[in-house]
Amino acid sequence: MLMTAGRERQEQLSIMLSDYGRGRLLAYADSFRELSRSYREDFTHGKPGQREGASRQQVLEERRLWENRQVLCDNLDEMSQIMARLAAEVFRLTPLPAREEKLVMRALKQEGITVLDIFYIDQPVQDGDPQHMDDTEIENRPGMIIGLHMLTQRMVGRNSQEVADMLSVLLGRRLIVSVTSPQQIEEREGTYLFVEEPRFVVLSGSARAVKENETVSGDNYSIIQSDRGWLTVLLSDGMGCGEEAGADSSQVLDMMEKMLEAGFETDMAVSLVNSALLASGDVSGRRNMSTLDICSLNLYQGMCVFRKVGAAASFLKSNSYVEQISLPGLPLGILAAGEDREAQEALRRSVSRELIDNDYIIMVSDGVLDALRESGYEDAMVRYLESMREQHPDEMAGNLLQFVLRCSQGRIMDDMTVLVLGVFDSHR
Repeated sequence: MLMTAGRERQEQLSIMLSDYGRGRLLAYADSFRELSRSYREDFTHGKPGQREGASRQQVLEERRLWENRQVLCDNLDEMSQIMARLAAEVFRLTPLPAREEKLVMRALKQEGITVLDIFYIDQPVQDGDPQHMDDTEIENRPGMIIGLHMLTQRMVGRNSQEVADMLSVLLGRRLIVSVTSPQQIEEREGTYLFVEEPRFVVLSGSARAVKENETVSGDNYSIIQSDRGWLTVLLSDGMGCGEEAGADSSQVLDMMEKMLEAGFETDMAVSLVNSALLASGDVSGRRNMSTLDICSLNLYQGMCVFRKVGAAASFLKSNSYVEQISLPGLPLGILAAGEDREAQEALRRSVSRELIDNDYIIMVSDGVLDALRESGYEDAMVRYLESMREQHPDEMAGNLLQFVLRCSQGRIMDDMTVLVLGVFDSHR
């Protein structure tokens, strides 16, 4: 009874603290929103280049000032949205049933692991009501999450996956270690998260070719996995070629990785990166105007979301049927969201598709499709993929690149990158 009363009291306190923190975040969000509005209203000179008698240098300086002002306002608006979104998330810690708790604690103790606390982490709910969530937010909810506050005895080496395997047997659920948790259980106490194993598994393969007379590719890619069951693939093509283009695309991926790993929504991360590139630039006025191709896969629901910022078409192969996924738009670092409403809409535009076992997603950089000019660009890729037999993604990527090189008669006029993602249902 005392333990139950203590837990109820602890839960009440956590809810009170949560409400207090939410209030602070919402107050900060309002402050950022008002600050952005104030900056926009104070800037009354209109767009640059409209002042009569202004020299070219003055027009360029005014243009730069106006763009930086827009970027600042956009960033303040984004920060306001981030804080409001965080304030809307409510997490609850629910104790395991007494029988399951004793079973887990006893079993782990026999393995030299002391469990100080064990609990379920309920799904985050927006405004406490699932009806307020849109389709994307609902899909973003992971499966079961179990938290263990524990430590291992001295000289007893245990890794987290061993605990996940034991929990799977004891609780009758297929659990794995969260990507945010340490792989080794340490002698000092810490909290480890275990999540329900996603239904879908993704294998990836890649093949690349560097432009003739260059040693460094301007294309770069990255694969990020979150603890909420999302696998995000990023492909960026820097403007031009060589080291400079490679540095540009690498910068874009570095910023995107940091934001996504910090928990930013993909749309918001893209908007912030775009704003950062708009505000940057060297004395000559050169900017980073890289493309960004994003494919986000929900491994629990079997769904993928494509987003493209000036990027080439992607392809979804399901048996012999191949669908081309294209989204028009300009690369990053060209238009500020505040400058053009369509620019903001383009940054947030996406296409969603459901996935089934043995589906393949093919992402390519511009150089791949440009090399198919004589054969029909995207149509040539669709025809080849339709005739292609399913195989390991790495082999598939290599064969695709060889096909493109044959079509271009071995000439590599631009950097080429081919990424293949094979999606497999682990429950079949």
